[in-house]
Amino acid sequence: MTTATASAPPFGRALCAMITPFTEAGSLDLDGAQRLADRLVAEGCDGLVLSGTTGESPTTTDTEKSELVRAVREAVGDRASIVAGVGTFDTRHTVELALAAEKAGADGLLVVSPYYSKPPQDAVEAHFREVADAAGLPLALYDIPGRTGTRIEPETLIRLAEHPRIVAVKDCSYDFLAAQKVMSRTELAYYAGCDEHNLALCAVGGAGYISTVANVVPAQLRAVLDAFEAGDTPVSARLQQRATPLIELMMAAGLPGAVTAKALLNALGLPAGPVRAPLRPAGREAVEGLLAAYEELTAG
Repeated sequence: MTTATASAPPFGRALCAMITPFTEAGSLDLDGAQRLADRLVAEGCDGLVLSGTTGESPTTTDTEKSELVRAVREAVGDRASIVAGVGTFDTRHTVELALAAEKAGADGLLVVSPYYSKPPQDAVEAHFREVADAAGLPLALYDIPGRTGTRIEPETLIRLAEHPRIVAVKDCSYDFLAAQKVMSRTELAYYAGCDEHNLALCAVGGAGYISTVANVVPAQLRAVLDAFEAGDTPVSARLQQRATPLIELMMAAGLPGAVTAKALLNALGLPAGPVRAPLRPAGREAVEGLLAAYEELTAG
């Protein structure tokens, strides 16, 4: 895992931003995590991103993050890559989490831009370089300014691409022009972080996706990529369009993706459990709507 190429993205193409299962009492459910991870890989995911936004990383402890990596590694073996979310607003803490994830068995690191404090671009760049210098694993940089308050500007990404361990971007910038600019000038592998962009980003040179919706429909989302890679653009477009109602309900209906993903998984009898405060579970009406969209997508 050194540099990204069009034929061999560094962490695979179809990645799931996996939820973190909890028991009803609220503790980490490692058995549930292993069962869910095994299902996701069996149904088309070739990578799992742990302890990201969907994985409720702000409310899990450092110990829980490492335990989760070890448990999922045991469950999936070498069938899928494991990318550990280690980003925080504290560079020192992020480095500590990066080293712990490497020791626990991760294949790569997802590092979000420092949030809340809104550092300038030179400080953002220095943050990522310090983590990349300290860790022995390849990094995917997570650009999600809507949550962090600070985007990773294209010129910053272009400079960071020179670092041998910075190999990918999870793109939630909603700026297609900027993404294409960076892809045209670097070898960074671009992963769609917004499910509505899964096909569109691939069409302009993206590597694949890191998907929240894949927690519940991994095979259906993988089919979009498979059809596109086979050269059947009309089929891939129809498959993406067919998934749109569920994507909208899970990602753009006012509830966080961790809430909607867990609501559906729980309703389907799959490992998930509750969300941790300050998140709150989805209400009955929301769950019913999610189930209806899920059943429509998976019928036939």
